[in-house]
Amino acid sequence: MIKIGIIGGSGYVGGELLRLLLLHPYVEVTMVTSRQSVDEYIFNAHPNLRGLTQLKFVSQDMTALQKNCDIVFTATPHGESVNLVPKLLEVGLKIIDMSADFRLKLASAYETYYGWTHACPEMLNEAVYGLPELYREKIKNAKLVACPGCMATSAILGLAPIVKAGLVDTDKIIVDLKVGSSGGGRQPSSASHHPERCSGVRPYQVVGHRHIAEVEQELSALNGQHVKIGFTPHAVNMVRGILATIHAYPKHSITNKDLWRTLRGMYENEPFIRLVKYQKGPYQLPDPKATVGTNFCDIGFEIDAHANRLLLFSAIDNMCKGASGQGVQCLNLLMGIDETTGLKSTGFHPM
Repeated sequence: MIKIGIIGGSGYVGGELLRLLLLHPYVEVTMVTSRQSVDEYIFNAHPNLRGLTQLKFVSQDMTALQKNCDIVFTATPHGESVNLVPKLLEVGLKIIDMSADFRLKLASAYETYYGWTHACPEMLNEAVYGLPELYREKIKNAKLVACPGCMATSAILGLAPIVKAGLVDTDKIIVDLKVGSSGGGRQPSSASHHPERCSGVRPYQVVGHRHIAEVEQELSALNGQHVKIGFTPHAVNMVRGILATIHAYPKHSITNKDLWRTLRGMYENEPFIRLVKYQKGPYQLPDPKATVGTNFCDIGFEIDAHANRLLLFSAIDNMCKGASGQGVQCLNLLMGIDETTGLKSTGFHPM
């Protein structure tokens, strides 16, 4: 059994990690820390886990983590892991960081998109971006995995095959996202508070969103030249899920056959990518409702010949494939086991 610790386990990401890891056949969760909930039962914060564990939250103690854990998930707010991760690595632990603190390769991007100076810029190139569809082999040997942001995950997976194949204009890509409220974390702001959000569709951070940096970084690496995107999220009346509607403009005429070939060429053997494009029924294109509770990313497309436009659709559960499920997928790769272990959930229908 691999012994797992979770730092910051009382939030939504920590709760989703626990949901998956407590049922994982090859790991044992040994420590879960929380500053606010020390000595309280975990199921008080995460009532869905009642009956699955009698663990209590504990305080963060480096000696105890070193003694009781092999791999540690850091599910702390942005800007906190950067000071914690070097200490964990120093005592020989492997880290899967769920925050943004090691996702970007350029330290200057943290000043631009997060408003702070990175404390460990020398570590940015050591961290492996935790998107298995792009970095599976590197993740297997990593000491530090930096899990992607949820919206970045949906955008990158939707665009990766098309951009890699050079099919679209890389200076004119628009990503429009509809995002569930759980993406805002456990502590609501006045905008994310349910009575303010319910029954509305609210654009927010309409330009300059921080996930732009990740998306442009990874797509540029695939394409070999800089890829520029416009990126605007919308808060909608759902708890879990992201739908990215992506507008791209082909360099030359493309057909459905071209797109099927490109998408299957990259994703045919990917265990958590489903290509969704049907001619009948209510779910003809990706819908995040069909991904809730799963680690799947559903990808579909449509060609708009009238406007010479390619539409791509990418749907995920922001808490699973967009965060904790992807973290567990990376854990499986680090452990050298089947990466689908503990993640074979079909979700729910109806819901």
